[in-house]
Amino acid sequence: MKGKITSYKAFAALISLFLWLNGCSDTKSDAELDLTGETAVVENAMVAVNSASGEWPQWLGPERNGKSSETGIRTDWAANPPRVLWKIGLGDGFSGIAVSGGRAYTMFADGGDEYALCVDAASGRELWRVQTGGEFSDWQGGDGPRSTPAIDGERAYFFSAGGKLYALDARSGERIWMRDLKNEFNASEPEWGFCASPLIDGNKLLIEVGGRPDKALAALDKMTGRTIWAAQNGKAGYSSPIIITVDGLRQAIFFTGREILAVDPEDGSLYWKEPWKTSYDVNAATPVFIAPDRLFISSGYDVGGALYQISVQDGNAAVRQLWFSRGMKNKMNTSICHDGYLYGIDGKILKCLDAASGEEQWKTRGFGEGTLIMADGHLLVLSDRGVLGLVKATPERYLSVGEAKVLEGLCWTVPSLAGGRLFLRNQSEMVCLGIK
Repeated sequence: MKGKITSYKAFAALISLFLWLNGCSDTKSDAELDLTGETAVVENAMVAVNSASGEWPQWLGPERNGKSSETGIRTDWAANPPRVLWKIGLGDGFSGIAVSGGRAYTMFADGGDEYALCVDAASGRELWRVQTGGEFSDWQGGDGPRSTPAIDGERAYFFSAGGKLYALDARSGERIWMRDLKNEFNASEPEWGFCASPLIDGNKLLIEVGGRPDKALAALDKMTGRTIWAAQNGKAGYSSPIIITVDGLRQAIFFTGREILAVDPEDGSLYWKEPWKTSYDVNAATPVFIAPDRLFISSGYDVGGALYQISVQDGNAAVRQLWFSRGMKNKMNTSICHDGYLYGIDGKILKCLDAASGEEQWKTRGFGEGTLIMADGHLLVLSDRGVLGLVKATPERYLSVGEAKVLEGLCWTVPSLAGGRLFLRNQSEMVCLGIK
């Protein structure tokens, strides 16, 4: 695979953009391990990894909540740090890594073009790449695609930063269908490109487009690409939809540029909506469903987060806000709820809040504008400078189990965990670590 050197000019531009944010610079722990020099495939390191034990087929994992059911994660990092199974060169972009059927899928940009990519999950060997358009260029330096693929058996779905939705054969990369949603739905390209990750719901593919009129949200037939419905109005944000069920009523939740709303996933008809304004229409974090009937949303730019309660009666749904707090401002990352507590990054500060009240339980600096997922009672937190932290998911106190330097450069992509393998990337490389 063609390697790519990190663009220091782009890196500097991104740093200057966020200098105003509160928080301290990432500091390297004395116990931090440095794995960035491990570039070759480690012989026989794959033997202990069971690729069939789990998948990460879409944005934020199997349940679209950043949580994995995998167990057996090693916690003795001082003696047994994460093992570099393979590392490959990659191009620009912040697209997440979907893992299914022993293959890993992502998107990147290189040489002025954008690509969908498929590699062998065990070795990193490239299996295919398909051009999906021209490279999206951000004047602030964050070039490349943003959306994470969705894998559904023999089909893989990719949404380009330019607004084109592709259905590809997951094994060969052959195009099955393509829709130019930006032009077909008369949508304005968001300032930082189209970011929503497709959501598979039965025979449908749900996506936020921001088209007009009455085409802000859409559901396509996943087999043919045919429009099943297009509905609602509003500017596109940078978040991705989820499906929830409250008292038997299924609702598709979209966090658009200026509101949070729920629609019937079958026809797009509105159940409820609430305004939510933030700077530059950057509502990027995915809503967090807290069963049986609560929903947490959050935005950066000094906005904050809120918890809503959803009620259902006679097939209709309504919502009311339970609390609002500026103590959890998720700018790009999505919080995780575990045992009644929210874990997330408030600006540049990793925090734990009581989900019922919004009260802060603990906080710590050092991960910058990082990302996190959860497995086996622990948070896997990747700092924006490539330090991977293993943190016990407890409200009692911040408890670091281990740290390792795994990547250089800017890291804004959420980790993916499948079969004991942790998949990470920056804007020039993708790395696979063994953590069992």
